Amino acid sequence: MLALGVNLDMSQVARDKNLRGSMKHVSTDGPPKRLGNGENKRAAERRALALPARLTWKDQRGATRFASVVMLNVSEHGAYVECQSAVSIPLFRLVQFQLEREVRESDLLPEALREGRILSAVYRVSPASRSGTPQGLALRLMVDPRHRMVEAAEVRATA
Repeated sequence: MLALGVNLDMSQVARDKNLRGSMKHVSTDGPPKRLGNGENKRAAERRALALPARLTWKDQRGATRFASVVMLNVSEHGAYVECQSAVSIPLFRLVQFQLEREVRESDLLPEALREGRILSAVYRVSPASRSGTPQGLALRLMVDPRHRMVEAAEVRATA
């Protein structure tokens, strides 16, 4: 058993120092290779769209905040939006995400977004750049998984 403090077990320290010389070092000739064959591993197809939307959330003091955003792409489980003005939304904050009423009828949109507001979680925040790229937020749409399982079962039943 190793003693703590002044009475350190020095024989253990000596053994560890001796091991350092016998370790093999591995180096590579470039960046790490990606696993897989490069195919898309997303659970749902991402569609590029540029549609006006709104975010609503409560800040750390409980005050309701709003922001106008542009949704740049969407899938069944998430969306990426850019904010026209800088907003202070921390990572993992729950927000209400809603497309503007006049653009909700597109067949390219997930059903949840056509219905109106949907609870979403912020899972990535990209700061605005000096070159003019606006602040971006990646949102995870909080879609009921049971609803998705029923849809999948219906598709299998008709196939």
